[in-house]
Amino acid sequence: MAGGGGGAAAPPPKQDELVPHPVKDQLPGVSYCITSPPPWPEAILLGFQHFLVMLGTTVLIPSYLVPQMGGGKEEKALMIQTLQFVAGLNTLAQTLFGTRLPAVIGGSYTFVPTTLSIVLAGRYSGILDPEEKFRRTMRGIQGAMIVASTLQIIIGFSGLWRNVLEPLSTVPLVALTGFGLYELGFPLLTKCVEIGLPQLIILVIFSQYLPHVMKGGRNVFDRFAVLFSVVIVWIYAHLLTVGGAYKNVAQATQVSCRTDRAGIISAAPWIRVPYPFQWGAPTFNAGESFAMMATSFVALVESTGAFIGVSRYASATPLPHSVLSRGVGWQGVGILFSGIFGTGNGSSVSVENAGLLGLTRVGSRRVIQISAGFMIFFSILGKFGAVFASIPAPIVAALYCLLFAYVGAGGLGFLQFCNLNSFRTKFILAFSIFMGLSIPQYFNEYLSVKGYGPVHTSARWFNDMINVPFSSEPFVAGVLALVLDVTLPPKDNATRKDRGMHWWDKFRSYKTDTRSEEFYSLPLNLNKFFPSV
Repeated sequence: MAGGGGGAAAPPPKQDELVPHPVKDQLPGVSYCITSPPPWPEAILLGFQHFLVMLGTTVLIPSYLVPQMGGGKEEKALMIQTLQFVAGLNTLAQTLFGTRLPAVIGGSYTFVPTTLSIVLAGRYSGILDPEEKFRRTMRGIQGAMIVASTLQIIIGFSGLWRNVLEPLSTVPLVALTGFGLYELGFPLLTKCVEIGLPQLIILVIFSQYLPHVMKGGRNVFDRFAVLFSVVIVWIYAHLLTVGGAYKNVAQATQVSCRTDRAGIISAAPWIRVPYPFQWGAPTFNAGESFAMMATSFVALVESTGAFIGVSRYASATPLPHSVLSRGVGWQGVGILFSGIFGTGNGSSVSVENAGLLGLTRVGSRRVIQISAGFMIFFSILGKFGAVFASIPAPIVAALYCLLFAYVGAGGLGFLQFCNLNSFRTKFILAFSIFMGLSIPQYFNEYLSVKGYGPVHTSARWFNDMINVPFSSEPFVAGVLALVLDVTLPPKDNATRKDRGMHWWDKFRSYKTDTRSEEFYSLPLNLNKFFPSV
């Protein structure tokens, strides 16, 4: 007899229980959306938490580039300060005049390979003085950044980035904007597993389990899980350091695990305001400028995915095309600031901070603006900012494991608008996501084995123009999905519905959905002078 135990048979499900989950154009369950700020004390703590999260990229990129540029601890500290200062300016500009989304605009790993090519250029190899080599190299990077910024400025403010998005191609783009950064997660965590793994475990427990176990603690533990876990593990790592746990280990292990090996605190000035052209007048090279422009275009595609993810976790409606284009233009201005101030790196949307919106369920614009205030404040008070910047990299990598995953899941959420029973949809999704992972894997593995990319000529700038785009998971997946979605037949109304276009149409224009005015209008009545269409 089936269903032993003598219990009565379960009642048949009601008709409404058989209906799939309803489609939501705004993500439900968000505590504070883009226009609803938390109370000031909570907003300040959340802003500080976003500041801590963005420090990972801000520290890791200079730590990798500065030694190869000939700089020492002092140059690294100054470069971190400058990158942090410009990130604060760019974040304020984007939240006030760009997309107005709660997006942090910080350093970008996408620009690192092209920047490294400039660093390794032959014209700098004969400079013997390390400080002079650093300054000359930085000025060359500045020149390339200034030229490259014009690409996004023109594409954005001219409105050319208006009609590139389709719902189906959004899924691979946004998903791999998060999942594609897997190399910065667990592999980096294992550089010091006794610190990184506890950080990951404690973060998951605080954010996912404790809110359900501790009555009344839900809003505390899930919103401030990053702060709690980082403080606990940072103290633990410091106790290991002062207790002599790393006295007789390899140098690489000491750099990854110890809390006193970054060298940033001692080298950072007490007070210093970064200023334009602080390293000297920029120098320009045509080939390097073209390579940086190609990299800027890759960063533009990746940031588009991140902007869409941010809009989802801020519980805003999908971005109208004119608003996205406006944001791209201001991101180009951000790259221009990077070139003028000399950050040594370009600017794009911070994926980890986008993931933090999902973890905390707080997508408030005010919180990100407060975070930008912390960036500027601690970049000027160098010693205090350096204390926070000395967090060991494996702790940051543990945060990435969760935050990047949230962004990837945000991309998968757009599947609700597409017909997953369509074989056309299945092909586009499967092929673009698989190739978006496989092609960059080939390019990156080739680079790690050979020391150069598959395209290897005497012109470094040309190599970067090909190798960098094909090394980016979201770029390959997003572009491939878009091309397939636009070109693959049939083109009838049923296919259009399978693609989600019937849902997407009302968000293409600023004026076709009344909520656009609430979420994306410019402050100070500037929409009268700069109308969105």
